[in-house]
Amino acid sequence: MPFEKGVALFRGAAIAALVCAAPAAAVLQASTRPALADGPASVADLAQGLIEAVVNISTSQTVKGTAGEDDSGDGSDGGGDGNDGSGGSVPAPQEPEGSPFHEFFKDFFGDKGQAQETPSHEVQSLGSGFVIDARRGLVATNNHVISDADDIEVNFNDGAKVKASIIGIDTKTDIAVLKIDPAAHKLTDVKFGDSDRMRIGDWVMAIGNPFGLGGTVTTGIVSARNRDINSGPYDNFIQTDAAINRGNSGGPLFNQKGEVIGINTAIISPTGGSIGIGFAIPSNLAKGVIDQLIIYKEVRRGWLGVRIEPVTDEIAKTLGVPAPKGALVAGIVKGGPVDNGSIQAGDVILDFDGKPVEEAHDLPRMVAESPVGKTVEVTVIRKGKQQNVQVTLGRLDDSDKAAAADTKQPAPGKDKTGQAQPAPELLGMKLGALDDSARAHFGISDTVKGVLVTSVDPGSPAADRKVAPGDVIVQVDQVAVATPEDVARHLDVLRKAGRKAALLMLASKTGDMRAVTLIID
Repeated sequence: MPFEKGVALFRGAAIAALVCAAPAAAVLQASTRPALADGPASVADLAQGLIEAVVNISTSQTVKGTAGEDDSGDGSDGGGDGNDGSGGSVPAPQEPEGSPFHEFFKDFFGDKGQAQETPSHEVQSLGSGFVIDARRGLVATNNHVISDADDIEVNFNDGAKVKASIIGIDTKTDIAVLKIDPAAHKLTDVKFGDSDRMRIGDWVMAIGNPFGLGGTVTTGIVSARNRDINSGPYDNFIQTDAAINRGNSGGPLFNQKGEVIGINTAIISPTGGSIGIGFAIPSNLAKGVIDQLIIYKEVRRGWLGVRIEPVTDEIAKTLGVPAPKGALVAGIVKGGPVDNGSIQAGDVILDFDGKPVEEAHDLPRMVAESPVGKTVEVTVIRKGKQQNVQVTLGRLDDSDKAAAADTKQPAPGKDKTGQAQPAPELLGMKLGALDDSARAHFGISDTVKGVLVTSVDPGSPAADRKVAPGDVIVQVDQVAVATPEDVARHLDVLRKAGRKAALLMLASKTGDMRAVTLIID
């Protein structure tokens, strides 16, 4: 056939190009190198024993649409943003009024873009899942596969279909647990493995429902670990080059023992198809979430009650941290678990419950995975000294209430006459009292307390660090400040101690905290 001939010619051209591009010396040199260890000769036996446990999940939802709207979304892995999205319609081109193409576009695209309502219609989507408990009929998948569905159906490899209901969902990790009648179909379940034991380069196998084709097996390796793709607060993905496409969402990623070590969730692709960059939720994260969804129908996460920032090289040097690791505590939530002073603003958290905190974004996940009410040991560096503190974790659901109560701070300092005292320019900043007129001028919240930055000289150390008028200095080197004199005094103490830089905790007009290191010598 012409199509087949074209493929053959393309392959031949590609091989020829590769051969021509390789110098003879390089070919000879390569032939003398030891061969890399081969991958598995075949995964047929492994796939045969697992494919029955992997299911296709189809959902339907009745929505109120508009004219020109495409209802063919497949709820599958989307390209480009690391999140799974459904298919969309092609927008009508925007042409000038009176354009000779106006009637053509109108005929071709219709009245798309106009808010013309149409009757309710059904939207269908497809995804994947896998049986985790055959006796009870439990199936794991992604939350986005079944989100907002009116009807959920589990389709098996032999063509059987069974209705499913939702046991529980977790939007933060994008995990859902479904239940089907175990008597309605013979079920085969699979077990979770230890995702922490997976190494970069280990072989993996994905089974799922790409593009609605049905059970499909692909293989690859673990390309990377601990990936943060900004899809949620607890990102810790396994990256793989095993082909993952639209519809693979919610399907399992297996190791060579046939254990689930990940739940396939997202891809990065400019085209929407696999380019070898797929992401799976690690099994060790998924297991805890799934267990809680089965028991409580929700996820109950530990809560520390701190606001954190990354530890940069400059911050590490300023605070005496051996390396730029850990999480810098930028603020404490009033009424939270560590509001008793066990952890303080300016501390650097190095270890949590016996595990090292390599990067700041690791800490929220480590805390969230810990049981509510558990007492844990936290290692911090405070004012250059390492110490261990005991903390009893709260529950994350209470954080909004506690954060709202974080309104009481020391009042700004004033002199004996009750007037705010002026201060000289410091590090390119002019400072002033944070009084009512200043709050009104800069729009600063009443909950923000500290010393106001009234202006910043261009080219100064403060300007280089993006300090701006309206910022509020809350701490200098882990010590709270209330007046401009406090800032000047603490900077002078640091200079006399031979310090080259100072760590300032700044609050925005809304109270968001950030750390800034300024050279002071």
